[in-house]
Amino acid sequence: MSKMRLRKDLMVVDRFLHSPSEESFEPLFHSFTPQLIAFFRSRGCDFSVAEDLAQEVMFTVYRKVAQLRDPASFRGWVFKIALNVMRGHFGPHKARELETVDLADVADRLVTQSNDGPFGPPAFEFQRWMAFLDSSQSDVMQLRFIEQWEYHEIAAAKAIPIGTVKWWIFSAKKRLAPHLTKRNGDLPKAA
Repeated sequence: MSKMRLRKDLMVVDRFLHSPSEESFEPLFHSFTPQLIAFFRSRGCDFSVAEDLAQEVMFTVYRKVAQLRDPASFRGWVFKIALNVMRGHFGPHKARELETVDLADVADRLVTQSNDGPFGPPAFEFQRWMAFLDSSQSDVMQLRFIEQWEYHEIAAAKAIPIGTVKWWIFSAKKRLAPHLTKRNGDLPKAA
């Protein structure tokens, strides 16, 4: 997430939290809805379903903003609602499968930057590395390094302690270290 977009998000969140109204909700809706659509799309939803789910999440945010205990965890709270909405839509079993989708299968859904490295677009290279990790680690790594979430946001959205998030990221980096060296222009194949 770019610093400018992050600042804009923080301003619209702060305005809405200090004065929840239709007027303060509109910029929040326009800021978070595309992020939610991307979140649902990266978990296998087609665009129309992702759009419907995103609207449902934002409606829930509007209705339940008074239940938010810590304004600093607003983003994590929104994406926790998103996970719950997805579970409600697909059912607990299907939502669990979508939540832990193999990231190698969604590489074509990611929008990448134009500065492709020697191994292809950065997001594609990242997806190849994720094949070395278990699903919980790869999901947390995607949230941290592709979607650029903060540790506390991941912890809130996943309903796990922040220490667990940090440990999963540390152990994933340690596990990936031997595979990140470039040999003859190729990355090793995942086992």
